[in-house]
Amino acid sequence: MDAFMLSRLQFAANISFHILFPTITIALCWFLVFFRLRHGATRGTPAAAGWEQAYYFWTKVFALTFAMGVVSGITMSFQFGTNWPGFMRHAGNIAGPLLGYEVLTAFFLEATFLGIMLFGRSRVSERMHLVATLMVAFGTTLSAFWILSLNSWMQTPAGYEIIDGQFHAVDWLAIVFNPSFPYRLGHKLLASALTAGFLIAGVSAWQLIKGTATEGTRKALRTAIPAVAIAIPLQIFMGDLHGLNTLEHQPAKIAAIEGIWHTEKGAPLTLFGWPNEKEGRTDFALQIPKAASLILAHDAEAELKGLNEFPDAHPPVAPVFWGFRVMVGLGLLMLAVAWVAAFVLYRRRLRDPATLPRPLLLTLVGMTFSGWVATLAGWYVTEIGRQPYLVYGLFRTADAVAPHAPAMVAGTLAAYLSVYVLLLAAYVGVIKYMAEHSAMPTAAASPAAPQAL
Repeated sequence: MDAFMLSRLQFAANISFHILFPTITIALCWFLVFFRLRHGATRGTPAAAGWEQAYYFWTKVFALTFAMGVVSGITMSFQFGTNWPGFMRHAGNIAGPLLGYEVLTAFFLEATFLGIMLFGRSRVSERMHLVATLMVAFGTTLSAFWILSLNSWMQTPAGYEIIDGQFHAVDWLAIVFNPSFPYRLGHKLLASALTAGFLIAGVSAWQLIKGTATEGTRKALRTAIPAVAIAIPLQIFMGDLHGLNTLEHQPAKIAAIEGIWHTEKGAPLTLFGWPNEKEGRTDFALQIPKAASLILAHDAEAELKGLNEFPDAHPPVAPVFWGFRVMVGLGLLMLAVAWVAAFVLYRRRLRDPATLPRPLLLTLVGMTFSGWVATLAGWYVTEIGRQPYLVYGLFRTADAVAPHAPAMVAGTLAAYLSVYVLLLAAYVGVIKYMAEHSAMPTAAASPAAPQAL
């Protein structure tokens, strides 16, 4: 492979590893806010201890995940200078400020209050500690806001002018709130809710199976299951809105997602098949007549553009086609598991989750990191589906790559992958260890009894 393809693979490896952790922390901190609110609301009752235990355990998971996200994000940002200098040279007038806003607002807000959230329970009032947790949660969401604004601008550019090959801002409101941004932000926030929710449910189910559950485990599980049961239909609805927006602004991506090779009215929906890009067809296709037009345009006779309309400007079909089906398939599985679990809890009137059927607990354990898989699949659809452009329709990816020797890029790629595999195994191993050794907050850790750090 040449330096261009190797550089793309290296950036994909970096961003794939990085995105795993913000996908958890964005929503996980809002779960922590809920645990803190419930602890305050039940203060002075036996239930308060359980909410404190839930907060105590999942704060440790949040801290670990947050640290992994920060470190991997720094590594990823180096890629703009080392492998893709052409991007900042041409689009830096827009990308630079948006990345700067993320640091100046979201990251500084998180950094300011994270110490209080992690270490201040015994040193500040209950109200101040809740405020600190709320500020960290707001900061994680604000970080997603700025990053997705930039990514969405790259997908649906607006509010710019091009002078001597460089992008310049004309309307910052149009840049930030570009046509696809609201749908991407909503889709990502709901994806984070599902990722964090299934993580909480899966780890809690594992604790129940291993006999290390606390009352906080039960409360966390009773919180996570209704949350994901509500979030998944909202995500399906948001996905439909996002699809309509993509059809309007990126028809080549939609054609690749659906395997539509030639423009046609009443296009069929391909459930499964094998994209044959060389021959321009989908082999072994299982299709539903006119369903693609009905779902994508809400009109069974609507005309959908095929890949033939974009002879030199459409993405590689197979990864986009299969990535979308993995994402949707996992979404439907999440819907089934979440609703079954919620129904079982409702039938048992939200009593002790330890009485949940063992097969259901094992299923939840198996779904622990399902949000990661769905997120990566959706991210690949989004990013590969934008190719061959960095800024859609305006600036090609090949024009931004640095002229490094392929051997050097391949060597650093191998090093990155080796480190990431080890770090990912260590991360999962640490969470497993914490779940199986779930120490409860001691009396010395309570707000009423300060402890030395």
